[in-house]
Amino acid sequence: MALQGPEELGEQVEEPEDLDDQDASSISPAEEITLPAWPGGDEEPEEALLLPWDRFSTWLHCICVVGFDLELGQAVEKTSICYLSFPDSNSGCLGDTQFCFRFRQGSNRKSSLGCFLETTDRDAPPCLKREQGHYYGYVYFRQVRDKSLKRGYFQKSLVLISKLPYVTFYHSLLKILAPEYFEKQEPCLEAACNDIDRWPTPQPGRILTLPIMGVVIKVRIPTSYDKPGTSQLVQSTQSDSLVSIVLPTIHEVDLFRCFYPVFFHIQMLWELVLLGEALVVMAPSPAESSDTVLALVSCISPLRYCSDFRPYFTIHDSEFKEYTTRTQAPPSVILGVTNPFFAKTLQHWPHIIRIGDMKQTEMAKQMKVKKLKNLKTLDSKPGVYTAYKPYLNKDEDIIKQLQKGVQQKRPSAAQNAILRRYFLELTQSFIIPLERYLASLMPLQKSISPWKSPPQLRPFIQQDFMKTLEKAGPQLTSRLKGDWIGLYRHFLKSPNFDGWFRNRRREMTQKLEALHLEALCEEDLQQRIQKHTEVEAVDLVLKLKDKLSQAEKEQMPVRPGTLAKLRAHIEAVILALPEDLQGILHKPSTPDL
Repeated sequence: MALQGPEELGEQVEEPEDLDDQDASSISPAEEITLPAWPGGDEEPEEALLLPWDRFSTWLHCICVVGFDLELGQAVEKTSICYLSFPDSNSGCLGDTQFCFRFRQGSNRKSSLGCFLETTDRDAPPCLKREQGHYYGYVYFRQVRDKSLKRGYFQKSLVLISKLPYVTFYHSLLKILAPEYFEKQEPCLEAACNDIDRWPTPQPGRILTLPIMGVVIKVRIPTSYDKPGTSQLVQSTQSDSLVSIVLPTIHEVDLFRCFYPVFFHIQMLWELVLLGEALVVMAPSPAESSDTVLALVSCISPLRYCSDFRPYFTIHDSEFKEYTTRTQAPPSVILGVTNPFFAKTLQHWPHIIRIGDMKQTEMAKQMKVKKLKNLKTLDSKPGVYTAYKPYLNKDEDIIKQLQKGVQQKRPSAAQNAILRRYFLELTQSFIIPLERYLASLMPLQKSISPWKSPPQLRPFIQQDFMKTLEKAGPQLTSRLKGDWIGLYRHFLKSPNFDGWFRNRRREMTQKLEALHLEALCEEDLQQRIQKHTEVEAVDLVLKLKDKLSQAEKEQMPVRPGTLAKLRAHIEAVILALPEDLQGILHKPSTPDL
């Protein structure tokens, strides 16, 4: 395989030539809707400050072209990207196939343009924040007969590498790019790169119109302020005469289609994902493998899945030995595989989902959970192979509702909406008691003094939380019976709890810092420094500058105008000091190296 991509990925590079600088006037329009104010009420940084290729880098890390070369063969296959970009030979994917993979970022690699994506992360829901230690690869693979080639087939993949988990969006983008590329080759990619570099940065809450190769895509990136379970549909308007594609979602997969082969076990699968259990999905193709893994990860939304997951995993992956060793327990990871070799290699894993091409008449046969010893090859029957005993009693109502939908030929979109709502309500019922207890750990606002350090969040004590479940547990919002206490105990030891708690503790600590800053800004600082020495006044200025720097760097959630007021306070205090000190304090601080 020959790979064209960026130098960062350690592959051969083919850069577009003679690319003109883009001026600010060529940015694609972004229709703004209601957005939270920039921290402190200050203006958002101007996108005009972005340099050529900066906008491109906020959407994509690079574009790779992977082709099979009989003569070069293994010689250029230095990373797993080449292998991940092609289906396994047993998949038999003729025609066009789309799927995605996820791989670890090298420890010595730096993400491109992270500073411009801080706002994206701040306003995005947990599941749509950019990946810190991994990249996504979105693949469009084509395999067609071609007698002019030695191998007898044309085989090539166009791959988009990005930190953003916008699965539906990037697959839609590839449907436009890839067919054009296969016909017109490199000049087409150069034009596409120029188009993408004119796009606005990915900003949650805004409706974006994104022109690409004569087509205009209209999308809205969800925000963390959206009501869970609702979809802010992008409405078509009279001015949309040039819009070709309106995407209702940028990231959601069809849950019902993905879980259809094993939907009798959806509640058990929800528990396994929630608890961060080791799971492997064995599927006949990378498309089914990646979609099913992504469906599993999203079934606990709005909770973020905090363990590793690989929508498409191969024996050439750099983590292959790490994830398949029998010398230790399988790690907390969800793997999607298609190679029959994995049926033997991963047979010791505790939970295996076998996806096959199922007919609706075969559905009733899939009700029983199968024993792991019965799984020997990829020819095994579809189903869930595990010894796991669910904590909660089975919800027969959702099964009956979905079965009835199949019998009545209910549209797939409706079935998907029913299943997504079910998972959302189940996850919310589970997480609400945790949120309620966490809120009780927050110090009272009256305990915040501007002249003392901000109060600390009280510690999370498992026993105290468990005591709250008797009167304020999930039974208030869920009709499901079962061992909820056991489920919580298990969850509190999982990576998902650790990730959720770290994130919430950081947010709440930041809130306390913001309240402390607001209290400080309400004080009459000039009157206060009159009672203190010059040394104390200088010390106050330095501390206030540190507070301002921290608030700007962390995008602290303060009231509009707070940072402007803090700057005015700092300036007033400085002007009250002798001129020699004013000159010193007005000098910009040296940035940290």
